[in-house]
Amino acid sequence: MLVGYLFAILIGLSLGLLGGGGSILTVPILVYVLNMDPKISIALSLAIVGVTSLFGVFGHYKNKNVDLRVASVFAPVAMGGTFLGAKLSQFLSGQVQLLMFAIIMIIASFFMLKGKKESDEDESNNKKKLNFILIGLEGLFVGIVTGLVGVGGGFLIVPALVLLGGVTMKKAVGTSLLIISLKSFAGFAGYIGIVEIPWLFLGKFTLFSVVGIFVGSYLVKFVSQSALKKAFAIFLIIMGFFILYKNKDTFITSNSNLTHSIRTLS
Repeated sequence: MLVGYLFAILIGLSLGLLGGGGSILTVPILVYVLNMDPKISIALSLAIVGVTSLFGVFGHYKNKNVDLRVASVFAPVAMGGTFLGAKLSQFLSGQVQLLMFAIIMIIASFFMLKGKKESDEDESNNKKKLNFILIGLEGLFVGIVTGLVGVGGGFLIVPALVLLGGVTMKKAVGTSLLIISLKSFAGFAGYIGIVEIPWLFLGKFTLFSVVGIFVGSYLVKFVSQSALKKAFAIFLIIMGFFILYKNKDTFITSNSNLTHSIRTLS
C-alpha cells in the first residue's frame, strides 16, 4: 500500500508539471499496482484527479494563468459529456474500458512526442475571437471520453485551448487544470450508484496526490518542459502496450465477434 501512495505523489507531480497526465497514471496504478477492479479504478481516478487538479488551479490562478472566459465555455459542455460518459460506461466491461484507455494512452503519447513550438510571450492570442462551436464540440468529445475511461484529457484540452481559445501555453495549462477538475467531479458523480466507493482509501490516496501537485507546481519552473514531455510520452507508449498485452484475450475476442458479425451480415 505504501508503494501505491508513493505513486499517488507521482500523479500529482504529473499534473503540476504538465497540466495533465494524472489520470493516465492513476488508472494503471490502481489496477496493476493496487489490484483494484477496473470500473472502481476509473471512478476513483476521476475523484482523485478532480481534487488534485483543483488544488493545482490555485497556484496558476495566483499567477494569472487561468482564463475564466474560455473555461466558462469549455467546462460546462465537458462536464455534461463526462456525466453522460460515466452513465454509458455501465454498458461496457471493465476490460473493454481498459482497452480503450490503452489506445488513448498511445494516442496521447504521439501528441506529446510531436510537440509544438510554444510562445508564452504571444499575449495577442488572448484577443482572438472564440470559436464557440468548435470549443463546445471539443468539450463534449473530451467529456464523454473522460466519463468512459477516466482520462482527464489534458493532452487534448491544452492544444484545443491554444488553437481554438487563443490562449498562451501557460494559460492553457492552468485553464486545463480547472476544466479537468470540474469535469472529473461531474464524471465521479455519474459513477456513484454504479460502483461501490471505498471512501477512506480515496481520501488517503487523494491526500498524497495533492502533496505531489504542490511539489510539481513548484518544480515546473526548474524543469525542461520539452524533455519532460518526451520522457512522459515514452512512458505512455510502454504502459499503453502493457495494458493491451494484459487484456489481449478481450481484444482478440472482440475482434473475433466483430468479424463474425460482419460475415453474418454479408
